[in-house]
Amino acid sequence: MKYTNNFNPTISDTKLFNEIEKEKKDIGYYNLVYQDTSSFKEYAASVKQKNIMVIGIGGSTLGTYAIYKFLKHSKTLSKKLYFLETTDPIDIRSKIEAVDLKDTLFVVISKSGTTIETISIFKYINSLVKCDKNNTLIITENDSKLKSYADKNSIKTFDIPKNVGGRFSVFSAVGLLPLAMVGLDIDKLLSGVKSTHNSFFNKKDVFHRLLKKARFFTEYKNRFNINVVFSYSSRLEGFNKWYIQLWGESLGKIDINETPQGLTPIGIIGPIDQHSFLQLIVEGKRDKTVTVIKVDDFYSNLKIPHIKLEGLEELDYIDGLEFSSLINSQADATIESINNLNDIPCDVITIDAVNEEAIAGLMYEYELLTSICAKFMYIDAYNQPGVESGKIILKEKLKK
Repeated sequence: MKYTNNFNPTISDTKLFNEIEKEKKDIGYYNLVYQDTSSFKEYAASVKQKNIMVIGIGGSTLGTYAIYKFLKHSKTLSKKLYFLETTDPIDIRSKIEAVDLKDTLFVVISKSGTTIETISIFKYINSLVKCDKNNTLIITENDSKLKSYADKNSIKTFDIPKNVGGRFSVFSAVGLLPLAMVGLDIDKLLSGVKSTHNSFFNKKDVFHRLLKKARFFTEYKNRFNINVVFSYSSRLEGFNKWYIQLWGESLGKIDINETPQGLTPIGIIGPIDQHSFLQLIVEGKRDKTVTVIKVDDFYSNLKIPHIKLEGLEELDYIDGLEFSSLINSQADATIESINNLNDIPCDVITIDAVNEEAIAGLMYEYELLTSICAKFMYIDAYNQPGVESGKIILKEKLKK
């Protein structure tokens, strides 16, 4: 008798950790925690323009936007950061009209250097203002065509490491440089990354909760194949968008048995979406997990004033309540209502405060969670053949 098989039983925690340790040698995002940021800070300090306009799409912008969106209202920033990331002509024109282009540094980001959306927008900017070494910075791979263009025109460049994929690149020059330019503390960002990194690789808190969560997601993927991130802060809107790309593009793959896999990400904002999507969660089909993200300290003491509104006296009990307390009470009520049903998987992440360490630690944790889920699902988290095929078709259509 001869026997062969391609069964792929769920791997043990020990084997998975060994796989991640092995992968760490080749996949660059794991090791960005160790990088020297001095060249980023030196360049950022030399920028004279008041406006920083990032031209890119997807992984070139989403992570940076997530951090900037989370922090910009609680920091006194020296410059303003803008993003041109869509070929929507109305969006392009409206953003450009709102900025003094003569007082703007254009940061062109493309890992491949040939991203159609990015180069299209850059061409348009060049028709409005002369882009040269005085007002342009390029971030790309060290051997891309965009790098060659920069070298020919004496434009300053920073490298995107070849082993760091775009959606995992926020803690490389892609994110750290623009954020440093506007006055955010990138060393504190990396401190948050390092805290999460060390907790995971030393098999402490982060390791245990991520292994448990990833194992549940993948073992129950056929029943609960939709993962909802319910962020109770409007400042996390950018994080939600970044998570959707990270999760969808990394985990929507064909596994080693040629079977399509995928976990569907949804990002919603509380309390806004508790008046819409929460109904679907509570009484809809039981195919969703829910992760509620709270912010413990908003650094704000904004209160509901003691104002009498005739006919609405029954709501006077909210007078004097801080809005930060109100939104967290709303989150707690949502969590309790979900948990009371006993059939909706739910976990809660509470961010300590609105600061660099908190958002960076959260984002790195989600990068790790994505990599772990991919291991359990026997897929490659770092390629995107489905996206690439669409790019090829687009280029062929446009050439015709």
